[in-house]
Amino acid sequence: MKTILIACDHAGFALKEKLKPYLEKVGFKVKDLGARSKERCDYPEFAYTLAKAICQGRYKRGILICKTGIGSSIVANRLPGVRAALCYNLNAARLSRQHNDSNVLVLGSAFVNGRLALKILGVWLNTPFQGGRHQRRIKQIKEIERKISLSLRQAGRRIRCGR
Repeated sequence: MKTILIACDHAGFALKEKLKPYLEKVGFKVKDLGARSKERCDYPEFAYTLAKAICQGRYKRGILICKTGIGSSIVANRLPGVRAALCYNLNAARLSRQHNDSNVLVLGSAFVNGRLALKILGVWLNTPFQGGRHQRRIKQIKEIERKISLSLRQAGRRIRCGR
């Protein structure tokens, strides 16, 4: 059984709880990284925890939910190997997989209701990466990540994801 990560802040809690049963129904073991309630909390810690696990290669895919999805996207995409896609519609979800091989789906609970979120998630989970010319672009992204890492090392700093 494949495991998928899911995390949210307080604004994404209700939506996260709606998605978990669907994920289990379609055969995923769900590892819930929080939040555990609607009590106010900060999205960066949850987004970083999920993105770090993807970056380290411990998990292949994850879902982040906050109010707009923007903040979680910003945090997640700071880590090498994470391709987080903020999706508000089915087409964006499909293209994020086909063209960008996204490994983290980000949803904004202020813009996506439960019904639409389930549809977006289904499309995202079931759409394969097309490869071809898109694979070349993924390689370019990895090369950019390598250059950033090299620049930081030369400056005496590092991006750490635990590798």
